[in-house]
Amino acid sequence: MRRAESAARGYEIYRSPAFSDEFQAVHAQIAPALADLKRGVGDNPDQVTLLEGTEPLALRRVEIAAEAMRLRAMNDQAGIAALNGKAEGRGLMDTVMGNLDRLSAEQERLLAARSQDSRRTGIVLLGIDVAGALVILLLVVMVMRESRRTEGALKSTLLETTAAKEQLEAAVAERTEHLVTAHDELRLSVNVLQSTFRSMAEAVLVIDVDSNVLLSNPAAERMLLHRTGMNLSSLRVLSDVFHGDGVTPMKAEELPSVRVLHGEEFEDLEMIVRPHSGNQVRHLMISGRPMRDGQGEISGAVLVYHDATTSRETERQLQQSQKLDAIGKLTGGVAHDFNNMLTVISGNTETLVASLKEQPQLQRVARLIDDAAERCAELIQHLLAFARRQPLQPRNVEINAAITDIAKLLRPTLGEQIQIETVLEQGPMTAHIDPSRLTNAVLNMAINARDAMPNGGKLLLETHRVVLDGAYAQANADVVPGPYVMLAVSDTGTGMPLDIQEKAFEPFFTTKEVGKGSGLGLSMVYGFVKQSGGHIKIYSEEGHGTTIKLYLPPGEGMAEVAATVAPQAEGGAEIIFVVEDDPLVRNFVTAQLQSLGYQTVAAPDSRAALQAIEAGQAFDLLFTDVVIPGGMSGRELAEEVARRRPGLKVLYTSGYTDNAIVHHGKLDDGVLLLTKPYRRNQLAEMIRKALGGGGMAV
Repeated sequence: MRRAESAARGYEIYRSPAFSDEFQAVHAQIAPALADLKRGVGDNPDQVTLLEGTEPLALRRVEIAAEAMRLRAMNDQAGIAALNGKAEGRGLMDTVMGNLDRLSAEQERLLAARSQDSRRTGIVLLGIDVAGALVILLLVVMVMRESRRTEGALKSTLLETTAAKEQLEAAVAERTEHLVTAHDELRLSVNVLQSTFRSMAEAVLVIDVDSNVLLSNPAAERMLLHRTGMNLSSLRVLSDVFHGDGVTPMKAEELPSVRVLHGEEFEDLEMIVRPHSGNQVRHLMISGRPMRDGQGEISGAVLVYHDATTSRETERQLQQSQKLDAIGKLTGGVAHDFNNMLTVISGNTETLVASLKEQPQLQRVARLIDDAAERCAELIQHLLAFARRQPLQPRNVEINAAITDIAKLLRPTLGEQIQIETVLEQGPMTAHIDPSRLTNAVLNMAINARDAMPNGGKLLLETHRVVLDGAYAQANADVVPGPYVMLAVSDTGTGMPLDIQEKAFEPFFTTKEVGKGSGLGLSMVYGFVKQSGGHIKIYSEEGHGTTIKLYLPPGEGMAEVAATVAPQAEGGAEIIFVVEDDPLVRNFVTAQLQSLGYQTVAAPDSRAALQAIEAGQAFDLLFTDVVIPGGMSGRELAEEVARRRPGLKVLYTSGYTDNAIVHHGKLDDGVLLLTKPYRRNQLAEMIRKALGGGGMAV
């Protein structure tokens, strides 16, 4: 019955006709085996009755297994669910096993009783022998009365025999007691070993020289789908086996079972198994030891398999995260210099475009340069987003309202061939994020989804409240357990294989044709989510579409409404103290400020700025780069000047803010930042805002 049940499970997992044939063969043996068993206990009516009650239960259990196989072959999910819901098979199996255990126990009792009867018969026979000896002795006494010496010797011999008999009986009784004790201890040891063997998390296989599985524990059946009676050679056709790199196929002579049967001993041999059935790929660590007989010849082997799938996936995710962090640091490091140059280029080309109104051809050339500079600025901003170095301005955003508005923007962008649907969880749901960055992120994901559906399809936007528990955090190294607001963007497009998914967030990585994409869309989304304190995950299958899930930090309280900024005057007559280390940028900024009517004072570093201020230099606004030489950052310079001149007004500028005025991805409260590169009107607006009291050295 166990073999039939095992074959049924094998058929359920592999759908292999071999398991079905094995089941039918074993099924045919059960009824004759029960009949033989009844004949064997025919002299015991109770046991015959017990077997007659057990037989229909056993046959019913096998019928249930056969019915499950039939439903599985027909792929009748409803029938399978109904059959499993009855849970009849396990109860029948337990009853049958219990009855057979009772039958076995009764046989052991009868054997013990018969053994005791045998001992009694031996004693009776011994008594008969002794009585015969006495009769012979009496006859001898009657025949040889005159020989008293002989009679005394015979009596002495009889006494010695009796004493020897008593000693023998005592020795037998003592030996029997020792055997019973040893048997009990052996049975206890066997039970402990069996319990330990069956409860091990590692899969254990004991094989013979022909690779037949002699012994296996439950973990082996769960992890490897191997069980006692199978042959490893026949199972290899069900899976592809690779070395630890997951790329190099493992040759037949390199398989662990083959190596260990050749006498090798090994620890932590790495192997990756990809079942043809589509079940989960497993990363296994294997230890092997050969078994030898009394002559030292190999008689089999023991293989222990440890499932390292989860730990390897965690390591892979950690390596991917470290790789993206390294790229991000490199990206952020070059952004400062690029933005300095772009500030000068875009500012001067803007002036050129305005001054070349009378020369249209040259103005068109200037506009091309200006457009190229604007495009470069966008790329740098995307790179800074990926590097998590963009200054965010997060607030509590009602996520459902935001997604509804974004969906309206997407309809003309994606075209009529893309159907847009939203599934939004009911009730108020706020996320603490920068709403403009969220719009850009969803737009980038939607455009990628559109490109993955060239013949049209469906784009689905979903929101849910979720809780990522400790188990999920353990499998995803960069996740903090707790509540999140989940935003999922799904498409019905071509999907991505695993190797593409692993590179999807890398900047400049794209599968599109040259000129069709920059490869910065998903990297920007990744940086935005990470900098916001969230988590991002890709789920994709080739031919079935892609889902990208953003887990955003929840907001506290009601959603905040963004404050509207009143338009500011273009220029003024105040004195602006400019601290900028790059001479090109410094000259450009002072020229622009002077064209707006302001007076300017300039310094190349913090040391020169402090010297000018200590000398009594008057000014109305400190306009400083965040990253400057001279021993102080722009933030430290502003704080030092504020101690000397309370009420100091400050406007910061930078192409790479680092952590001087941005902490945890958020611009510090009360701080005004003009991000490089910037236009003349942006400079004018922020200068007026700072002079109006918007920026203080806090």
